Amino acid sequence: MTPNVVMPNVLLITLDQFRADCLSSAGHKVVRTPNLDALAQNGVRLANHFSQAAPCSPGRASLYTGLYQMNHRVCANGTPLDDRFDNVARMAIRGGYAPTLFGYTDQGVDPRVTKSSGDERLSSYQHVLPGFDRVLNLSEPYPPWLQNLKEHGFDLGGDYNGALRTEPDRHEDLSISTFLTDQFFNWLDSQKAGTPWFTHLSYLRPHPPYAAAGKWSREYSVNEVDLPISASETRHPLHEAAMNLPGNAAPTTEPEMREMRAQYYGMIGEVDFHVGRICEKLRQRNEWQNTLIIITADHGEQLGDHGLKDKLGFFESSYHIIGIVRDPSHPQTHGQVVTEFTENVDIMPTIAEAIGVPVPLQCDGLPLTDFLRGETPNRWRQAATYEFDWRHIYIDDSETSAAQNWPRDRRLERQHLAVRRTRDSAYVQFGDGSWLAFDLAKDPTWRTTFTDPNRVLPLAQEMLLWRSHHTERTLTGMLLQDGGIGRWPDGVAWRNNK
Repeated sequence: MTPNVVMPNVLLITLDQFRADCLSSAGHKVVRTPNLDALAQNGVRLANHFSQAAPCSPGRASLYTGLYQMNHRVCANGTPLDDRFDNVARMAIRGGYAPTLFGYTDQGVDPRVTKSSGDERLSSYQHVLPGFDRVLNLSEPYPPWLQNLKEHGFDLGGDYNGALRTEPDRHEDLSISTFLTDQFFNWLDSQKAGTPWFTHLSYLRPHPPYAAAGKWSREYSVNEVDLPISASETRHPLHEAAMNLPGNAAPTTEPEMREMRAQYYGMIGEVDFHVGRICEKLRQRNEWQNTLIIITADHGEQLGDHGLKDKLGFFESSYHIIGIVRDPSHPQTHGQVVTEFTENVDIMPTIAEAIGVPVPLQCDGLPLTDFLRGETPNRWRQAATYEFDWRHIYIDDSETSAAQNWPRDRRLERQHLAVRRTRDSAYVQFGDGSWLAFDLAKDPTWRTTFTDPNRVLPLAQEMLLWRSHHTERTLTGMLLQDGGIGRWPDGVAWRNNK
């Protein structure tokens, strides 16, 4: 940081699986989100904000590293995150913070840094992003929360899924979201006044199971909720396959569909309530005017759209997410709505500039600082891009697996897709060479395709350029000439100490 400049507090909040359209300020006709709307009025709302991958680990890897999936290569829940990558927590440490975490980051350890084959971290992806001090562990199976329920007379015997499914049966004061917020407040009250902090609150909700806590499970009548986008009659094989998977197929009856959506909206209502509690707490502590608040999600939720639930595939319901940034140093833009395409890879560069550290060379994203100042960036993306990879289905230890037959068996490298979403169209490129193009100007529901080469070719070329513009760059901007010229990478100790 520049001398004599006050370091801001940084509060990064993720609301797991929060769709972009589920805000009353975004025009939703059913959902009520007064606290998120108020925060947007005291900050900037990102109307076209996108996650870069699904499910949780891939999406969070992009958020935490500023890298597209094609670069960080976390392809599934369980893919290790390469330890050589920088991340928001490590960056915060360089900025003079001691970053803390309440919740989870779902990032698997790089096996090259483990100490033994028996390391427990080789059996689960639910570990802490390097650099964070996890004050509260709410990775599965949520041990502190289950203990809290037990102390209040609800002994679930370690059944964490059962604990989530039965949230409607208990008072909302015992919910996992309330527990996280209360623990954060306890920690915050223990901090020395005036000491800057960097904290990540990672809320599970509105992630399934579709069961809101206490009164929130009754907040929306099944009769008032809206119904989803129905599936088209003509479907890509991946879409068809997903609709036949029990975990991804949407309810088949209208009452079940309405109940699912009512519970999802209820979960949104509860996390909105806790956002309001947090904002009030910051005001009470006189930290409201010195805290950068960023709210986003790791990915979206199909919620019945196209006959699907959860998150997967190529439809934007799984990737178009909530995005709100409150920078108290730029009140002139508070209440504005950014309609340009923004992405989760932009979050790390934005935080970097806010805390006064260089944006890491690895970052594919761009700082949102110009938008927060009310300025128009000289150059900005014309589309949002995201990826989905399902190679994990084919990974095993059998003698016939792709891993055992490397390098001739390349099945794993064909199980993926990338989407480039522009204002009026969406182009989907599959790893097997097939593709789809959707006419969103004619039909924003993603059920109308087109094949006109004059329209498809430019979209395919734009995706090719997107890939070429975001290849690895750590050393590419430097030349070994006259002692080294150009863009020096981080970590050159002797040069940094000159």
